[in-house]
Amino acid sequence: MMRIGLFLLTNLAVLVVAGLILSLLGVGSYRSAGGLDLKNLMVFCLVFGMVGSIISLFLSKWMALKTTGTELIDPNAPRNQAEVWLLQEVAQLSQRAGIKMPDVGIFPSYQSNAFATGWNKNDALVAVSTGLLERMNKDELRAVIAHEIGHVANGDMVTLSLIQGVVNAFVMFFARVVGDYIDRNVFGREEGEAPGLAFIGITIVLDIVFGILASAIVMWFSRYREYRADEAGARLAGKQAMIDALLRLQEESQMPDQMPKEMKAFAIAEGKEQGFSLAALFQTHPSIEQRVEALQRLNLH
Repeated sequence: MMRIGLFLLTNLAVLVVAGLILSLLGVGSYRSAGGLDLKNLMVFCLVFGMVGSIISLFLSKWMALKTTGTELIDPNAPRNQAEVWLLQEVAQLSQRAGIKMPDVGIFPSYQSNAFATGWNKNDALVAVSTGLLERMNKDELRAVIAHEIGHVANGDMVTLSLIQGVVNAFVMFFARVVGDYIDRNVFGREEGEAPGLAFIGITIVLDIVFGILASAIVMWFSRYREYRADEAGARLAGKQAMIDALLRLQEESQMPDQMPKEMKAFAIAEGKEQGFSLAALFQTHPSIEQRVEALQRLNLH
């Protein structure tokens, strides 16, 4: 119920904010007597595409806390030695990466995992699972934390949100342009006639089809940023420690994936490993083998 409520709340915010922006821009409709007004349509799609991504970005820390059950560590009153160690490591690694120390949290999950999120690199959240704390040694833990700090320092959350927003805008734009063409030339809608159920149905189908195809672009960037975060982890915590941490994650790859769907792209591990296939184009993470190979080729000075 919590996730459904957050989904509805986010979409309501998108509708309200996007509607307000379109009103201020004077964009009431993207249709004219002659068909589509392409200029207004592009503005309409950009506003809805970007507003959704930007709102999700600004709510990312709050939503991560709610969906994963992460409990923040009070930096002034850590409750045990594990929390003291976590705070010290995050503080040191953040300083080395040149960013403000993120909030630090622990979320309940037997699966070894961690994530970072936040709307900018100086207001972020880094969280680790209870399973990670229980089963990784300190060198491996430090490498995982460094990987997440790398995501924050690289500004990956912002970049991914912007790419998602642009992709969403183009999906909406081309779905309506192609839908209008099909409605006029296949279903015989007359010039100046208002679009009917055929246009609506075609557009919905094209939104889904184009959205699936376009998600391959977003997932490609998600995989690319994992390599960059691995490199950052190696530079901050040591190349071998980063490799060892990934291999430890690989050992647990057959465990059920407990990370909420909306947080998968921000976690260090995606879950069960799978070989090359068409589905690999839509994975948020490269395979552990590919990541380890990339690290082994990395020449650190």
